[in-house]
Parts: sequence; C-alpha cells; structure tokens
Amino acid sequence: MAQTEPATNTRLKVSIERMTEHDLLEVVEIEKTCGLSPWGWDSYHRELSSGPHAVMLVARIKDEQGVFVDENKIAGFIVSRVIADELHINNIAVRPECQKMGIGTRLLRAALADGAGRRALMAFLEVRASNGPAQKLYERCGFRTAGRRKGYYRDPAEDALIMSITLRSRP
Repeated sequence: MAQTEPATNTRLKVSIERMTEHDLLEVVEIEKTCGLSPWGWDSYHRELSSGPHAVMLVARIKDEQGVFVDENKIAGFIVSRVIADELHINNIAVRPECQKMGIGTRLLRAALADGAGRRALMAFLEVRASNGPAQKLYERCGFRTAGRRKGYYRDPAEDALIMSITLRSRP
C-alpha cells in the first residue's frame, strides 16, 4: 500500500506504508513525544495483530531522489479500525520536527481511503476540546463536530469533541 506524494511546503516526499511490528518502538516514542494518551507497545502490538480490520499506517520522508531521509525513521503514524461500516480513528501523531509538512493530512487521508475501500460509510474520532491544531487538521479533511464526551480524557481531565465525516453513501 506504499504511496509516495510530495510533502507540503518542501521538496521532500512522504511515503505512507502499512505499520509493522518493527515500527512499534518508534511509534511508542512518537506517542510519548507528542503527549498522546498512552497506549504503549503492548496495545499497539495487540491492535496490529488483531486481524484485517486494523488500519495502521506510518509515514516516512524521502528526498527528491526517493531516498529515505534520516535512516528510514518514521515521521508519523495513524491507528484506526473498521468496525461494521464505520472507521474509528484511534491515534494519529507526527514528530514535532516533522509537523507543518502535510504528513498528518496524508496519513489521515490514506486511512480514510483505506476505510472507504473496506466499505466504511462514516469515520469517527475524538479530539481534546483544547486541541485546536488537530481540530483544524480534521476540518481540512472534511470532519465536522458531531458531539462532545464530557470528561473523556484524563491526565489532564478534559472533554472530547466527537468528529465525523461521511466516506460514502449507503448502497
């Protein structure tokens, strides 16, 4: 499923690939660096091993010649899952030094396309009510606020906004 597209505002390219077990240490490192609610290696491994419903992707940056930058290091990741006819986005993160390059957008769009290809009609996610940059990313990709979950997050305690997007119409 590797896709390579130009990154925004740079001459670098972004390669989106399926996550493997070999990626998990870096995924956990990015999770910690970005301050996500911790899943940890075991949870990501369980999800990766859970079968065909998991949609787990990583992004790597390539230079103009198509050579991976920074020793093939992962720039970002997304973890989602198709449940019935819905795609649930669980986690998305991009290394701080790789942000503002369109990587989050590429990851999200690739996961949405994958979910639609698996017959998902809608996609859903939760985002911290205070996380304006993430909300803007989701809105740029077509998500709209559908509701609020009071006290959803801990450490620190905070409400979550539920956001959704229609991927395709019912047959």
